[in-house]
Amino acid sequence: MIVVDSAPLSAQELAAIDGYWRAANYLSVGQIYLLANPLLREPLVPEDVKPRLLGHWGTTPGLNLLYAHLSRIVARRDQDMIFVTGPGHGGAGLVANAWLEGTYSEVYPQVSLDERGMARLFKQFSFPGGIPSHVAPETPGSIHEGGELGYSLSHAFGAALDNPDLVVACVIGDGEAETGALAASWHSNKFLDPATDGAVLPILHLNGYKISNPTVLARIGDDELEDLLRGYGYRPYLVQGYEPEAVHQSLAATLDTIFDELASVRDAAREGGIDDRPQWPMVVLRTPKGWTGPRQVDGEPVEGTWRAHQVPLADIHNDSAHLAMLRDWMLSYRPEELFDRYGTPKPSIVDWLPRGTARLSGNPHANGGRISRELELPDFHGYGVMAGSTAGATSVLGTYLRDVTIANRPYRNFRIVGPDETESNRLGAVLEATDKVWQATIAPVDQHLAPRGGVMEILSEHTCQGWLEGYLLTGRHGLFPCYEAFAHIIDSMVNQHAKWLKVAQRLSWRKPIPSLNYLLTSHVWRQDHNGFSHQDPGFIDHVMNKKAEVVRVYLPPDANTLLCVTDHCLRTRDLVNVIVAGKDPAPTWMDVDAAARHCARGLGIWEWASNDAGDPDVVLAAAGDVPTMEVLATADLLRTELPELRVRVVNVVDLMRLQPASEHPHGLPDAEFDAIFTTDRQVVFAYHGYPWLIHRLTYRRTNHDNFHVRGYKEEGTTTTPFDMLVLNDMDRFHLVMDVIDRVPGLSRRAATLRQRMVDKRAEHRDYVHETGQDLPEVRGWLWPTGSG
Repeated sequence: MIVVDSAPLSAQELAAIDGYWRAANYLSVGQIYLLANPLLREPLVPEDVKPRLLGHWGTTPGLNLLYAHLSRIVARRDQDMIFVTGPGHGGAGLVANAWLEGTYSEVYPQVSLDERGMARLFKQFSFPGGIPSHVAPETPGSIHEGGELGYSLSHAFGAALDNPDLVVACVIGDGEAETGALAASWHSNKFLDPATDGAVLPILHLNGYKISNPTVLARIGDDELEDLLRGYGYRPYLVQGYEPEAVHQSLAATLDTIFDELASVRDAAREGGIDDRPQWPMVVLRTPKGWTGPRQVDGEPVEGTWRAHQVPLADIHNDSAHLAMLRDWMLSYRPEELFDRYGTPKPSIVDWLPRGTARLSGNPHANGGRISRELELPDFHGYGVMAGSTAGATSVLGTYLRDVTIANRPYRNFRIVGPDETESNRLGAVLEATDKVWQATIAPVDQHLAPRGGVMEILSEHTCQGWLEGYLLTGRHGLFPCYEAFAHIIDSMVNQHAKWLKVAQRLSWRKPIPSLNYLLTSHVWRQDHNGFSHQDPGFIDHVMNKKAEVVRVYLPPDANTLLCVTDHCLRTRDLVNVIVAGKDPAPTWMDVDAAARHCARGLGIWEWASNDAGDPDVVLAAAGDVPTMEVLATADLLRTELPELRVRVVNVVDLMRLQPASEHPHGLPDAEFDAIFTTDRQVVFAYHGYPWLIHRLTYRRTNHDNFHVRGYKEEGTTTTPFDMLVLNDMDRFHLVMDVIDRVPGLSRRAATLRQRMVDKRAEHRDYVHETGQDLPEVRGWLWPTGSG
C-alpha cells in the first residue's frame, strides 16, 4: 500500500486541527456520559452522570479525526463534499462535529453554542425524548444512519452519480466490511463515470475489533489486504499510527495527494476525453479502537481492544475509581484550551472550518429535498392502448419511461436501477434513449453498454438498493424494477429507508425527497417457467408493516392503469411506493381515461362487468392483474350459467384503500366501503399475494366476516400459468365453487354447476399433464361483452 511520507501541516495548522479533534472527542465522551456539569468546572459527582450509559466510543475518535481532516480539505480546496459514516453508531462524534461547526445550533437553536447548549447536547444523546446514538436523520449532514451495516459504500456511490462536483467521503468500518452487501458494493467503481459523476473516497477504518471479536480485514496482513483492494480496482493509501502528531501529518499528506489525484482523474476525463476506467484512490486508516480513551480499566486493557467498543467505564455510579477515571479522561483533552468561559468553542479551534453550505454538516446534498427539482413527465395519456386490446403492461410502460429519460436528460436526475432485469422485464424501450452504464471492458457482442447511461444493472439487489437510496437522498429520482420474489433480498434495507423517512418527515428542516419506487414484475403468477423458487409475493406484506404515512402499494390490473400509477408515483415524495405488474401480454380492460379515473378512486365497482343493478347477491373483488382476469372470467361463467344471480365486480388498485381512513391516509371511509362491499353480502376476493393480508386490512370493516379471500398458498412449481392458479385454488372454476358454497340458497340450485366446476379442474389437470399447456378455453378466453 502507498504511504505518503511528508509533513504538510505547519505548527499553527497542526495545533488547530489537533485542538478541533480534542474538542470533538471531549464532546463525544460528554454525550455518552454526562447529564450535567458539562465543562467539569465543579467536582464530578455520580449525579452528573446519566443513569443509563449508551453509546459507542470505540469508533468515534477515528471518525472525529477524519471529519477534522476532511474539513481541512473542504476549506482549503473549496471542495463540495459530504461524509458518509458506515460505523453510524459513532453518532456522538458526528453530532459533536455538527455542533462545533455551528450547524447543529442553527437547526436546533435550543442547543446553543455555549455551556447551556452543551449541557443540552450531552443530555439529549441516547436519552428519553432526545436523539438516537446512531447517525440518524436528526443529525445534520447525514444521509446514512449506519445502524445496520453493509450499505455505506453503495449509498456513497448513489450520492455521487450525476453529481460531477461532489466528493463523497465514505468511512467503512472493518466490521461492516465483513458483510456481503458491502463486499459487492466495492464493484460500484465499475459504474462511476469520472466525466459526468462525482467521486467516492472509500476510507477503510481498521481499528481491529467488533463488539467482542477481531475483524477479518484487520488480521489478514497488509499484503493480502492490498491484493484484495487492488483486485477491486482501487489504489490503497495507508495511514496508521498511535501518536496524534504523526497521524495528523500522515493523514493530511495522504489526503492532499489523493485529492490532487482525484482532480487529475476528473480533468483527464472531462478535458481530455479519456474514457479508460481509473483506478480510484482510497484510504486504509489503522488507528486503535477507543483511541485516547482509558488504556486500562480494572487491570484489563481497553484502548485498542474490543472492550472500547461501547462504554469503557460502565460502573460510574457504584465505583468511585471509575468516576475519577472519567473525569481524568475528559480533562485529558484540556477543555480549558477548547472552550471559553461561556462554553463556546474558541476561535482558534473553529475559525479555520468551512462556512455555510460548505460545511460537512451543512452541505445541501445531505438534505436532498433542498436542491431537488421535479421530474419532467410526459402526459401518460398519450401512451395508452386501446381498451379490449392485448398488451404487455411493462412493455407499454417502457415507452413512457423512455420519454421520461429523454425529457430529463438535461438535468441528469433520473435513473433506472435494477439487478440485470431491464430487458427481461420488458422495459427495453428505455434503451432506445439511454445505455446501460458500464466502465469495465465492453466486448463487440455486448449491447447497450457504454461508459455512461441512465440505466444501472448489477446482479446485487443490495447494491442496487443502496445506489438508488443514495441517489434519492441527494434529491434525484429513480425506479427499481425487480423480480418480485427477490425483492425480499433487500427487506432489511427497505426497513431502514422507511424508518429514515418516518423520522425525517417530522423534522421541519429536512425537506421531502423523491420517493423510492419499486416495480415488481416477473411476479408469482407468471413465474411458472422458473418454478417454486421464483414464486413469492410476500414483499408486499413486509412493506405493509411500515408506518402508514410512508408506504403505498399499487396493483394495476392492466397496461393503462400501470401507466397512471407509475406517473403518480414518480411525482410523489417521502414515500416507499410498491407497484406490482405483469410483463406478459394480457387484456386491457379500460381505455386510458377510464383507467385514470379508476386509479384516482383507488378501488371501485366495474359497472360494465357487473349485473347487480345496485343490489348484489355476491361481490367479486380482485386486486392484481391475474386475479382480475380470474374474477372477470368467474363473472362471465356466473352470468352465463346463473343469469339470475346478481354479481358485482370490484377492482382494487390502491391496496391502502381497504384500510379505514383512521389507519391510513388513503383509507376509504366506512360509509363508502360499505356501499361498495355491502354490509351483509358475501365477498369472494381474489388477491395477488398471501390472502391473510386482505383480512388484516379489512378486519375492522362491517362486513369482514363475509370476506372470503383467495390468494397464494405456497403452492407452486414449474408448470403452466393457469395450473398455478389451480394449485392455489384461485382459478375461475374454484371461484365459481366459492360463490356457490357461500351465497345463501345457491348450493342446492347450483349443485350441478358446482359439480361441473370440480370436473373442469380435473379435466384441466389431465390436459395440462398430457399436453403441457392450458385448456384451450382458458388460453382463448376473452371478456364477451366489451370492456370499460
